[in-house]
Amino acid sequence: MCGRFVLMTLARSLASHFRLAEEPELSPRYNIAPTETIAIVRVASEEPRRLLVMVTWGLVPSWAKDRSMGPRLINARAESAAEKPAFRAAFKYRRCLVPADGFYEWKKIEGRKQPYLFGNADRKVFAFAGLWERWSGPEGEVVESATILTTDANELLMPIHDRMPVILAEADYDLWLDPTVKTAERLTPLLRPYPAAEMIGYPVSPRVNRAGYEDPDLIAPIEEP
Repeated sequence: MCGRFVLMTLARSLASHFRLAEEPELSPRYNIAPTETIAIVRVASEEPRRLLVMVTWGLVPSWAKDRSMGPRLINARAESAAEKPAFRAAFKYRRCLVPADGFYEWKKIEGRKQPYLFGNADRKVFAFAGLWERWSGPEGEVVESATILTTDANELLMPIHDRMPVILAEADYDLWLDPTVKTAERLTPLLRPYPAAEMIGYPVSPRVNRAGYEDPDLIAPIEEP
């Protein structure tokens, strides 16, 4: 799964990597948690250009009676997202990229949970495969939200957790965002475990367990427990 992640790449580098139409205004984040605001990259409806927008992490289906489903839908299983009622419309029409520099996962060690940080071995920004939705409330409130797709863990993650977020290859960004592609047959082959040889992972401070704690020291490695 994916329950916390990091995005600290400078705006100029983000704009270059994701070929954004505009350079975003973002501050570094070292402990992004569910229900918080996250950045996603999607294609504008009026023309095929990429935009970075801010949405809530935790997808609220358009048909939901209220926003209470959001915190339970921060992740969607890649194997079934195209068919699940909460995700199938978004899978077909509203796919997005979720920029990240790393993500946290926890390993149970002697009755406690030790956090680990995982990311690209070259330390470059990457993208989770995401889905987004727009929900309109009875009082006219409009909420845009997103979920992160997950898949089987690769060899690096497997000792820590049996699932991992889907990290898309940069070459697959165009296909994933292409609004003319709507079939699961074209898209599901992209939703595979990222190569373990291209990733790095190491233990970090348990301070990351505290939602709301945002400090660069969270990404510093500590000794293996």
